[in-house]
Amino acid sequence: MLVCPVTKGKVYYNKDSNELISLSARLAFKIEDDIPVMLESEARQIDHEEYEKFKNLFLKK
Repeated sequence: MLVCPVTKGKVYYNKDSNELISLSARLAFKIEDDIPVMLESEARQIDHEEYEKFKNLFLKK
């Protein structure tokens, strides 16, 4: 099971961008050749708008 390397929290797969999303760290980890790149230095920051979109997508009840 993969977790965020920064917060040890859950990560969610975003098929549209082929990334693993950490809501707790507000980071997106790319996947290259089917291998997640779980390095904080390689992750991209998620802005507020994206965070809200992902929160609604992944945490909807």
